[in-house]
Amino acid sequence: MTRLKFIDNISGLQAVQLLRFATFLVISIVFTKSHLTRPQIGTWELFLFISSLLSFFWVTGIIQSLLTLYTRNKTFRNTGQEEGRKSPEIFNAFLLILFFSMLVAALGIPIRIALPISGTHQVIPYPDLLLWYILLSNPVAIIEYIYLLNNRSYRILQYGFYTYGLQLLFVLAPVLAGFDEKSAIYGLFAITGIRWIWLIILLRRYTLIKVSFDFIKEQLRIGMPLILTFLISGSAQYVDGIIISARYEDPGVFAMYRYGAKEFPLVLLLANGLSNALLPRFSTREGMREALVTLRTKSEKLMHYLFPISMVTMFFARWIYPRLFNPEYRRSADVFMIYLLLIIPRLVFPQTIIIGRRKTNVTMITAAIEIAINVPLSLYMIKPYGVVGVALATFIVFSFEKIFLIWYVWKKMKIRPADYIPVLKWIIYSVILIILFVLIDHRIINFH
Repeated sequence: MTRLKFIDNISGLQAVQLLRFATFLVISIVFTKSHLTRPQIGTWELFLFISSLLSFFWVTGIIQSLLTLYTRNKTFRNTGQEEGRKSPEIFNAFLLILFFSMLVAALGIPIRIALPISGTHQVIPYPDLLLWYILLSNPVAIIEYIYLLNNRSYRILQYGFYTYGLQLLFVLAPVLAGFDEKSAIYGLFAITGIRWIWLIILLRRYTLIKVSFDFIKEQLRIGMPLILTFLISGSAQYVDGIIISARYEDPGVFAMYRYGAKEFPLVLLLANGLSNALLPRFSTREGMREALVTLRTKSEKLMHYLFPISMVTMFFARWIYPRLFNPEYRRSADVFMIYLLLIIPRLVFPQTIIIGRRKTNVTMITAAIEIAINVPLSLYMIKPYGVVGVALATFIVFSFEKIFLIWYVWKKMKIRPADYIPVLKWIIYSVILIILFVLIDHRIINFH
């Protein structure tokens, strides 16, 4: 792949995250059209759900703490901007992810041993494979961030095209050949093996192999509040899944919810990519002013096309879902429409400023408040509204979190919302989207 001049670190990271989502979306669609039954698809979804549930919070926390420490840290001083240097920070962050992977897998062994005794072995699909997948799949998550920190934006895109293209092949080919969902899981292991080879090459090329317990302690000091934040706040969708699994014994209901409980990929992935790519810039006072301008400009551009796209998608959602998957997943469209509303809090970025300035305790406190609201609200709303009520509770608590963080950045850090949010345009787009949702939900306007 030739070097693409129009790809920068932000767009490169956004693109690879979009490729990741698109890959699993295509897999989901093909599975519903294949010979796999709904319970088999539910087993596949549950395997991915549990592996992510046990990993997402500490992987994200370690990576984001690395992004804030790479340019400036106490252990290796201000060496992160030296061109062509080999980074001990990246190597030690990799060791930290590897340690957590081994720890989670080791803690899962006693549970695995107890499963046949308790008679609940069918609750967790393929537990042996699950533990190995957790151990092997998480360290490779650092690959695109190695490229990001070394300003190899075009390589991020190259990595995404190659590996996610192969993932489609390895996962779908055995199912299309007539095998069951377990063969697709083996496909995940195959692509993970390729990513490990890729990772080893990058570690040799870009990192200084030097173990530093001082840096690991420094990263844990910044990262542990982030890990707890994502465990609490980011686990909202997983808490929702647990609530639904506990209330409905049919794994097909869980699969139906999971197929609907997906944020619009362009919104989620482009927003996360923008936030993560700007974290290193907020780590120094010298880069703050420029980073705020960039954050406002980039978020405004996202609003101008993501809000209209979300509106069009919402209008056609009830028509698309039965045709994209099959009529059994019609109810998933109602869940998806609520998740489309998450664009409203998603496209404001107070958390980027807070994490970049390493005030990670604030995000942890906010997350604790969020989960304290989310669990009882979801349990309350599932009774009258079913799975749709759980999705609505998610939107409410996520909006509350962003409002609190905006207030904190304004009052405690003296950064006005207008400095990084195009406030008027955000409000106008949000009001229009909410009105459209109400009209479609009450079938005042309809297309299906």
